[in-house]
Amino acid sequence: MMSDKLEKTGASSLFAQAVAPLAAWQSTRELGFAAALWRLPRQKDKHLIVNFGRDLPRTRITLEELPSGFAISPFLNIEGQDALFLEADLYFHFDEHGEVIVEQNGVHLQASDREKWESHYRNHFTSPLLKKETVVGTPQELHPNQTYLEAVKKAVEAIESGTLKKVVFSRIKNVELSADFSLTEVFERLCEKYPTAFVSMVYLPQLDQVWLGATPETLVSVDKEGIFRTVSLAGTQSAFDASGAPISVKKAAWTQKEIEEQALVGRYIISCFKKIRVREYLEEGPKTVVAGNLMHLRSDFLVDTKAINFPELGTVMLELLHPTSAVCGMPKMEALSFIQQYEGYDREFYSGYLGPVNIGNETHLFVNLRCMKIQNNVATLYAGGGITEDSEPEKEWLETEMKCQTMLSVLG
Repeated sequence: MMSDKLEKTGASSLFAQAVAPLAAWQSTRELGFAAALWRLPRQKDKHLIVNFGRDLPRTRITLEELPSGFAISPFLNIEGQDALFLEADLYFHFDEHGEVIVEQNGVHLQASDREKWESHYRNHFTSPLLKKETVVGTPQELHPNQTYLEAVKKAVEAIESGTLKKVVFSRIKNVELSADFSLTEVFERLCEKYPTAFVSMVYLPQLDQVWLGATPETLVSVDKEGIFRTVSLAGTQSAFDASGAPISVKKAAWTQKEIEEQALVGRYIISCFKKIRVREYLEEGPKTVVAGNLMHLRSDFLVDTKAINFPELGTVMLELLHPTSAVCGMPKMEALSFIQQYEGYDREFYSGYLGPVNIGNETHLFVNLRCMKIQNNVATLYAGGGITEDSEPEKEWLETEMKCQTMLSVLG
């Protein structure tokens, strides 16, 4: 791991003590620099990376070679070379109270860049960010209901004919935002509402886009002990009954369609292990898990990379897994071609992956689900579902509506 490429400066400086995570992210965005702010699942600490390059490089995410930073990959990244990488020129680790625990400088940090950033922060954020009421308009769907239904019908026909086993279709929902819309307030709401999700807010200056999300799905994780993790997450139902009361996970009932959909994802992960001759893996599940307003079926896979002497496993599995059958389908290339033909829009970074790389000798990459893109005062929300031979178009539409609520619920 390459986290030693960050120079630790400590958190004792007067400036470090004064930095607040949300204000620091906002200041970076106003200056036109790339920034990633995140909170890991089941944690309260926040992390911030600032990168002073105007254009982020597109690169292959090779965990053994990259310095500390933050990766974000588009869905369409077949050759694996089109991920954007925010190298950590500045890195801050904040505790739950917003106090700086760790402050580190990247080896390529220019003193003039840091001085400019600090000056802007002091001049604009000497007091906490003011809370603003977020006003949103009526959601506008790019794809009419009937268009999506027809696409699902075509997918079912392709599956019945044997062309595909499964394909994942998605759609978008556009929401007009007010001029004083507060991104940082929405980030805080996501953290509060989805404690078990990976919550992130990433500004990409070369695209003038902000990506906000709270995803429940780990793609590749390698901790400081060398433990590799990935998950099989599929199947969706509401976490609440008709009266609005929470449903106990012990009483969750799953249909054969949902059970098979989740099993397909798990079998694909196992096939990847077999392809690289990894037999020493632990599988736990499937079990029902709650992710915000939804419940899913989830299985966890663990490998001790030190025990099997395979330190490159994270990189190898990343290239094999993305895009997973949970966001693309099976067989992979046939499903991808079908999506490009019938889905009707560019997913961009939705259903790609994102997360910190080599921060504190750990990497945590997540599938970019339950997310939205903010650009030109429009929030574009994304949602999709796995189509199998048992799929019913109307139910698939309702599933995407439920998934959109993850983001809609924090906008207004």
